[in-house]
Amino acid sequence: MKHIFLSLAAIVSAVILAGCSPEPESESAKQGQQKPPATAVSVVSIESTTVPDILSLPGRVTAFQQSQVRPQVAGVITERLFEEGAVVEKGQQLYQINDARYKAELASAKADLKSAEANLKTLKAKETRYKDLLSRNSVSEQEYDDVVAQTDQADAQIAVAQAAIELARVNVDYTKVYAPINGQISRSYVTEGTLVTANQSQELATITQLDPVFVDMQNSGKAIVELRRSMQGNNAMPVEIVLDEASDTLYEKQGTLKFSEVTVDESTGSVTLRAVVPNPDSVLMPGLFVKTNVIKSRKQGLLVPQRATMRQQDGSLMVYVVDTNNTVQARTLEVVRSYQSQYLVTAGVSSGDSVIIEGYQKVKPGAQVTPQPWKQGSQGR
Repeated sequence: MKHIFLSLAAIVSAVILAGCSPEPESESAKQGQQKPPATAVSVVSIESTTVPDILSLPGRVTAFQQSQVRPQVAGVITERLFEEGAVVEKGQQLYQINDARYKAELASAKADLKSAEANLKTLKAKETRYKDLLSRNSVSEQEYDDVVAQTDQADAQIAVAQAAIELARVNVDYTKVYAPINGQISRSYVTEGTLVTANQSQELATITQLDPVFVDMQNSGKAIVELRRSMQGNNAMPVEIVLDEASDTLYEKQGTLKFSEVTVDESTGSVTLRAVVPNPDSVLMPGLFVKTNVIKSRKQGLLVPQRATMRQQDGSLMVYVVDTNNTVQARTLEVVRSYQSQYLVTAGVSSGDSVIIEGYQKVKPGAQVTPQPWKQGSQGR
């Protein structure tokens, strides 16, 4: 019996020892001790590119040419011959003024000319007869001189009558109101049946040439010195028009800086600049305020997207760069100025560096990452 109890105790001890012995390390436990996977980030490659040196100024669009259509003779408007808001050409008839009186004046002037010509013919014949009588002493020299003077006066009357005819013809032609320039015409400020005069203050309509247009800008007197020096070496300085400052939307046509005022305005201390901008679709309207970018020069430089930068406590800007080992490095930038949505930098990054533009919030310097090319328009930040 004693042997039986000893055998049972040995068996129990063996079972206990077997339960206490460590089990082999599972595969999942081994995986749990491995390094976490690298964080995926989006990167953009920094390349040297041509960066324009821009002077941003407020500007206002003005018409290249503008003409107020006014009557040059008095009369009643009998007809309007254009469609309001349409494009008209120089020499196109716009209005017709009642011309009955002016045609009558032209006819009267023509009749006066015929009368003067007939009178001259009579006096020339009389002069010929008096000249013959004078040779025979049948008339005095005074009588002959009087006839010669009357002939000269009749000749002058013909010139006066011819001038009156020309004036009458001009007045008849003025009853047809023509477009003085090419452009887009405004609404008509008068209607048919309106009495107009040559000296009235109210114009009949306004014609505005919209292609091209002027953009007038204001620059401070101190800053204009540098700009004028740039203009001396570059007479055709390009000008960009910013239609929407929030999105930096540029007008598709680029203008040219053509003029700089020669004096500084004493009241504002500014100088007026003028650019000529093509406007074939009439997008730019006179009176419109715009932002302009005067491109003074173009130089090679490095551009870093603003959305990739982080502001440090000292106010400087920093970016994360992924090196050849896919390790994150922090770089402090030396920024010259902004250009559109990017910074022009002179130090901190080099051409060919991969800058993290999305996902930098999830990593720190020294971390391992999986860089992916950044796609424009993807969601970030």
